[in-house]
Amino acid sequence: MAKRSLRSSTTGIVRAKQAFESQGWTQESLATEVGLSSRQSIWKFFTGRPIERHIFKEICFKLDLDWTEIADLPKEQLPVSQSPESEENLGIEEWVQRMRSRNREHIQTQCDTLQSSFDLTQPLLSQIYTLVNLLPHPSNQRWLEISDLQNVQPELARLDFTQLDRSAIPGMELVAQHNKLMILGKPGSGKTTFLQYIALQCNQGKYKRDLIPFFIQLRILKAEVPDEEDFSFLSYIVRHCQACGLSKHQALILLQEGKILLLLDGLDEIPENDSDVILKQIDIFSQEYYKNHIIITCRTAAVNYHFRGFTYVEIADFKQDQIETFAKKWFIATANSEREGILKAEQFLEQLERPENQPIRELGITPILLNLICSVFKERASFPTKRSKLYQAGLDILLQRWDRARGIHRDRVYQHLSLPDKIKLLCQIAATTFEQENYFFESSEILSIIEDYLRHLPNSTTDPETLWLDSEAVLKAIELQHGLLVERARDIYSFSHLTFQEYLTARKIVASPAPQKLEQELQKLASHTTENRWREVIFLTVGMLPQADFLLQKMKENVDACQETDRQLQEFLRIIARKVSAMQLPYLRSAVRAFYFTLFQSRDLNLAVSLDDNLVSMKNLPMEMTLDTTIARAFTDSLNLVQNPDLKKFINLCFTLDLESKFQLETSFQQALRDLKNQLPEPNQSKENIQIWWQTQGQNWVDRFRSLAIAYRQIGHDWQLSLQQQNLWQKYYDANLFLVECLHSDCQVSLPVKKEIEENLLLPKDMS
Repeated sequence: MAKRSLRSSTTGIVRAKQAFESQGWTQESLATEVGLSSRQSIWKFFTGRPIERHIFKEICFKLDLDWTEIADLPKEQLPVSQSPESEENLGIEEWVQRMRSRNREHIQTQCDTLQSSFDLTQPLLSQIYTLVNLLPHPSNQRWLEISDLQNVQPELARLDFTQLDRSAIPGMELVAQHNKLMILGKPGSGKTTFLQYIALQCNQGKYKRDLIPFFIQLRILKAEVPDEEDFSFLSYIVRHCQACGLSKHQALILLQEGKILLLLDGLDEIPENDSDVILKQIDIFSQEYYKNHIIITCRTAAVNYHFRGFTYVEIADFKQDQIETFAKKWFIATANSEREGILKAEQFLEQLERPENQPIRELGITPILLNLICSVFKERASFPTKRSKLYQAGLDILLQRWDRARGIHRDRVYQHLSLPDKIKLLCQIAATTFEQENYFFESSEILSIIEDYLRHLPNSTTDPETLWLDSEAVLKAIELQHGLLVERARDIYSFSHLTFQEYLTARKIVASPAPQKLEQELQKLASHTTENRWREVIFLTVGMLPQADFLLQKMKENVDACQETDRQLQEFLRIIARKVSAMQLPYLRSAVRAFYFTLFQSRDLNLAVSLDDNLVSMKNLPMEMTLDTTIARAFTDSLNLVQNPDLKKFINLCFTLDLESKFQLETSFQQALRDLKNQLPEPNQSKENIQIWWQTQGQNWVDRFRSLAIAYRQIGHDWQLSLQQQNLWQKYYDANLFLVECLHSDCQVSLPVKKEIEENLLLPKDMS
């Protein structure tokens, strides 16, 4: 019986029940986990009755218990750790479980901790981990042209780098397919946390439960090796096995049978003095003990050594659903209660989705920057008014703090460049490429910019060949150390985030050394006010300038210049201005002009509300504006009836046109309106007759309605705009809205300039 079955000891039952209760299972659910059809064996286990040996071990495994410490074993059956000879009698599976049991707490402690360089209150990895996707083929190995990358997303108004990763598949799915894997990724992309997650999954029996996980940070590996010992992964693993009670012979058998899951983190972080030794030992170990599973992480730009038999993959940027999942988990894990965390996560995601926060949202594709964004939002439940502060914090993490927090020093390649020099160089690259409308660029373009920058540094070499080699080294260093430049395909680069390219471009403009040069740069920048792709650069520049008056005034001039090519637009503005000037209203007149600019258009009221937030509530508008709004609604309804006659819509129109009962109208207008309504068919006619009337006479009636609105309310003109004019009018409206957004941002603008710009918006040039 002793060989075929096992029973729990008295102390073992107590420990097992404690573990069982902490899991929150029922005996039925534990039976299901173990693969049993009934709970009879579970009941016997907890009552000290004998059950089959393999079932006993499986129950202990599910409860994270060492079966040898739970079973009531006779002394002759005890796996006495102090006697290596007795260990030889155990099978390989018992050795694996012994190692897993003894090493479980260490792996949990080692891998459930997140590294942060900006927040001291980090949650556990298991609380917030979000599954990553992997690209089956590293992006920098693709043979593509710049046109191939640009054409991926021609329909998008703003570049979205996540569209480049359409081949990405779930990370764990790909990991399960390979025994030897090299996981590449940009700085902060989640390589280490993914490797830690794999270790935890293995530790908990959810992945490769028959293997022993070893999580090793390569940058500190040599420090763990005794001085008198030549380093090898074989000796490292054997030493740890012996510390857990196995003999060297047993450890070698485990290695030969492929029972090790070796997780090596940070190939790019190995100190240069140790690099050759560790690279050689990885290669030796992977070839001699080829049955074992090995996963290595490394920054994409640092892959200079190709290991035989390894599959190379790359961590993909976060998609929208991953951003949402991460945020929800993060806020719940850092809140005082789950309810508070859910509420804060909803607020975060709602604000993140606003159009004005799209550049911030783009940073969230990188986990480390998403972590930063969540931390910033947590304090004030809002994003900084000056977005440049957030971008600077993100830049600081990638340039300095991320490596420094982990004690990594990589600056040897371009240590002659100070941090200010590095930032200036990045600004030069960003501004040059952005002005040329290049989001993707050949390495030769960047190298020319770097070479020119290095040439003008003090004590720089003048030798062309040396300069070019130095430029290549600097480019690789920027990609490796900071991840701000990314190789998207072979020899084709882009900034890691469009947001950083825009921020650095704005920073270069603001840093212009002389006042005259700065004015020239600002005037040039203002000429792009009506161009969508320059919006973020302009917005950031306005916020970073110590005095933004000049730029805002030049922006106003460029917005007004839109009118000059369209006489109809000027006439429309003139009509609106005359109408508003005759009205007695408690609002800023430019806000009322914005209201009438949108009245008969398919536009929102954002500009009017931005200028005067008292216009937020349409229910409390003055009678004159309410009357015009009602007429506009009725006119729009009548146009729809011409296109699609409907009895219910017609009755609603008749109700809307009952203006006499709602407003005090002048006599002539009241009579004209009554005559117009008398031309309509009676609502009590048949549905068919109503439809026929609108199909045959509806357009003529609508034209008369328009004439009435123009004559008595100066609204509703039919400008019959071409498509080009429609686009121009929309462009003009959007430019005014953008100017107001800049004006009302947290920028340094004098009150007289602000007031002057606000009061003269949406005026024709001859009235401003």
